[in-house]
Amino acid sequence: MVFTLVGGASLCGAAALVLLVISTATDYWMQYRYSGNAANQGLWRFCINRKCHAHTLTVAFWDATRAFMLLSVLGCFIGVLLGITASKRPRSRRVRTGGIALLLSGFLALLALAIYTGMTVNFFGKRYIDWRFSWSYILAWLGIILAFAAGVLQLCAYQRSSSEAAPASVSDS
Repeated sequence: MVFTLVGGASLCGAAALVLLVISTATDYWMQYRYSGNAANQGLWRFCINRKCHAHTLTVAFWDATRAFMLLSVLGCFIGVLLGITASKRPRSRRVRTGGIALLLSGFLALLALAIYTGMTVNFFGKRYIDWRFSWSYILAWLGIILAFAAGVLQLCAYQRSSSEAAPASVSDS
C-alpha cells in the first residue's frame, strides 16, 4: 500500500510539474479585445493579432506572480525528484521532505494565482470590457490541485510507513 501511495504521489507530482511549467511559459493567462483585435497575455509577454511583445509595464504584481510561479515550479521539481528517488524506501526522510516541497509548491502557485486574479479583476477587468481568463491560467489551477494531492499522498505514505515500522507494544493488564 505504501508503494502505491508513493507511486501515485510521484505521478500526481510529475503531472503538476508539467502543468505548472506549461502555464508559466505560455501566453494565454488572459484573453481580451484590444481596439477590435484579439489579444492575449501571459506572465512574460502579450500578443495582439498573434504578434507578441514583451511586457512594457513594470508592475510589482507581474514580478510577484512570476517569482512565485518559478519558485513553485522549482519546489515541485524537487518534490517529484525526492519522491522518485525514495520510492524504493518509503521510510526515508526524502518522502517526507518531498511531500513538504510539493505542498509548498502548491501554496506558492496558489499565492501567485491569488495575486494575478486580484490584480487582473481590479486592473484589467475595468480596462477591457470583453476579457476572460484563458487556458494557461486554468492549467495553473489544475497544477495546484495536483501538487497539493501529491504532497498529501507523499506525507500519507511516510506516515503509514513509519507507523508500520514502529514495534507493537504489548501491555499486560
